[in-house]
Amino acid sequence: MGKQNRKFTILHSNDLHGDFFPKEKDGKESGGLSRLAGYVENTRKEEENVIYAIAGDMFRGSVIDSEFCGLSTIDLMNNLRPDVVTVGNHEVDYGFAHLLFLEKCAKFPIVNANLFITINNSRVFMPYINIDVGGIRVMFIGILTEEVLASTKSEHIIGTFIDLEDAAKEVGIICDNYRTTRTDYTVLLTHIGFENDIKLAEMLNPDWGVDIIIGGHSHTFMEKPEFVNGIPIVQAGTGTGVIGKAEIELKDGGGVESFKWTCVPINPETAPEDKIMTGLLESYKTQTDTKYKRVITRWARALTHPSREQETEMGNLYADALADDASYDVMFMGSGSIRKKEAGPVIEYQDLVENTPFDGPIHMVEVTGAQLRRIMQHLMRDEAWVGETEFYQISSALRITYRKSTHTIESLTFRGEPVTDDMRIKLGLQDYHFKNFTAFFGVPVEEVAANMKPRVVATSEQNLIMEYFATNSGLDAHVDGRITVLE
Repeated sequence: MGKQNRKFTILHSNDLHGDFFPKEKDGKESGGLSRLAGYVENTRKEEENVIYAIAGDMFRGSVIDSEFCGLSTIDLMNNLRPDVVTVGNHEVDYGFAHLLFLEKCAKFPIVNANLFITINNSRVFMPYINIDVGGIRVMFIGILTEEVLASTKSEHIIGTFIDLEDAAKEVGIICDNYRTTRTDYTVLLTHIGFENDIKLAEMLNPDWGVDIIIGGHSHTFMEKPEFVNGIPIVQAGTGTGVIGKAEIELKDGGGVESFKWTCVPINPETAPEDKIMTGLLESYKTQTDTKYKRVITRWARALTHPSREQETEMGNLYADALADDASYDVMFMGSGSIRKKEAGPVIEYQDLVENTPFDGPIHMVEVTGAQLRRIMQHLMRDEAWVGETEFYQISSALRITYRKSTHTIESLTFRGEPVTDDMRIKLGLQDYHFKNFTAFFGVPVEEVAANMKPRVVATSEQNLIMEYFATNSGLDAHVDGRITVLE
């Protein structure tokens, strides 16, 4: 009797965010759902024992997604045929009830161990799944923590374990109860960000037998795995331009014989086009083009938003647009709500919706100068620079100089004057950020509400942006020192 093949492959993506069509990168075609599907299908044909997993955030980023409230994305994912998916924070963007409807439409399993209905403490999804490939049994456990589920704050019947320690305990409970002698390999499929994956790995008891953490949320591009507590942590950036590939061989008596991980670029050289996926994408594109291809405005040039953790050209443009003729003094725009790294100079309706896909009311709060200083100190804390917290683009009235090495605000000015403790300054906030004010800004919302009752000053940020761009042509913006960070 020949020796049993103990080799298998895990392909993985995360944070696809509606990145459905190929882009040009360094003069070459990169990514696109058709080639990603082609790569996965090719690997399934050419290699034995292949599993494909997605670590959250399939939704948002494309008009094809937003126009059909995620149903189109589920249809496309059904054709991509992942073996297992975990929930990301953007999976709840269309509401929790809608997510449960979309789950019914999915032809693939969705796992999550720590989302609960708070009334009766019952899990929303299957916590884990065992996948058998060629006689090898691989367990996937899905993890999402409270800090990346801020979207559901208004839905009080839904809760998660609050922190990583509780999430780690839940992993232990599942492994102790459901990991059996027939489980050959255990995967944590997480959507908590790379830095939190490291912290989670440190908390895991080696006896629980977790073999790998496949993560998402922080959009981390990696050239090699990060080993923590003996556990490799991997993530495949964002979008469809790359895919993670873990090649594993197991010992006959249990345990890992060999492990190799690479991040594979998706392009014409590495991946054939999946014609069925291409046809499906084109059918959706045909339906959306008529509505979304109209030109709204022309900027003076292409503007950039290269990183969430810094002042950017597009960030300044959008923050100023939302502060134009406003009843508040300063607009704090969530850096992560600007989705493109570059846009313009021609701006179509599609560009607007894809670049800032989140719509909702604008809230106004009033803070004292002392509270504003505490807010800015909180926003500039160490975690801000590794993509694990909220960061903000600010309109031109406010300027800050911050020194990282000493954690000090060296200057904070409002309309050219130093901010004093007794100043009163009105801030504009997007809905998501207002609802999470205490956590995101580091000052209790009740304390701020004592200055002035917060109120909605506009019902749609998209309406404000659309009108501003439609009535102003040749717009330009530069990084002008609103947020100066010194090492």
